[in-house]
Amino acid sequence: MNDAVRSMRAMRASNSDPASLTSESVPVPDPGPGELLVQVRATAITADELTWPQSWPVIPCHDVSGVVAATGPDADGWQPGDEVYGLVGFDRPGAAAEYVTAPAADLAPKPASVDHLAAAAVPLGALTAWQALHEHAQLAPGQHVLVHGGAGGVGAYVTQLAAQHGARVTATASARDRDFVTGLGADEVLDYTGRFEDHVRDVDVVVDPVGGTTTGRSWAVLRSGGILVDIAEEPDEAKGGRDDVRSVFFVVRPDGGQLRELAGLVDKGQLRPVVSTVFELSALAEAFGAQRGSRPPGKVIINVSG
Repeated sequence: MNDAVRSMRAMRASNSDPASLTSESVPVPDPGPGELLVQVRATAITADELTWPQSWPVIPCHDVSGVVAATGPDADGWQPGDEVYGLVGFDRPGAAAEYVTAPAADLAPKPASVDHLAAAAVPLGALTAWQALHEHAQLAPGQHVLVHGGAGGVGAYVTQLAAQHGARVTATASARDRDFVTGLGADEVLDYTGRFEDHVRDVDVVVDPVGGTTTGRSWAVLRSGGILVDIAEEPDEAKGGRDDVRSVFFVVRPDGGQLRELAGLVDKGQLRPVVSTVFELSALAEAFGAQRGSRPPGKVIINVSG
């Protein structure tokens, strides 16, 4: 990175309303020990992320794909020019900026077979799916998985990774996304406006990015010993009156090792990044306002540079 470049363009929100996002000139962050400074090429939004911060202002967007601009002390194995992607921790400034810092351990080489826009669609959604299926549910081949919101930013990766692991996959989605979700590997796609609980049973794993009444209706479809993995909200401890099933709620964490595994699946054609719509960084507020019903399934991507 040119030493003369000490300021950068960043989008900052002063409250949870996307209309509060403004383009500002802020100092380029310095990478600390074990950290990388990444020149951001693309990032992505998560629909409700402006409701997360505890203090303001914030730079949002935590998916990143870009190029290493500088390395901090002890960030061994990386050098300027390396293409990387990853999930920036939620306790850090996000990637809706020209540069972002992150621990090197949280990043991985970008999948070589896709561009930065596609790579930025992967980290948060695919890491959430990976951790839900493999860490929390300990999915085994041949098990039956029900994923809610199978066309969503997380559900699309749950569908793919579960199918890729040899599970039988049932997904809920809108009628217009049926073919899309089937193409991701779902064996059956149910219209989310109907009563999925009338059509599926003996499920080993439910992955629920939706929450609300969807969670409450999911207990009945689990087989004895099954698990509900909730990533939207803490599930009801009553478990629908059942004491023979389990539940877990978790928040995704950055993990460079898992990102390397995911990049390998992308490069082998076994995992497809799902890009919905692309906005420029200056249109970030508009991107947050993009209505799900009027755009294709997948992640809303922000083109930052290059």
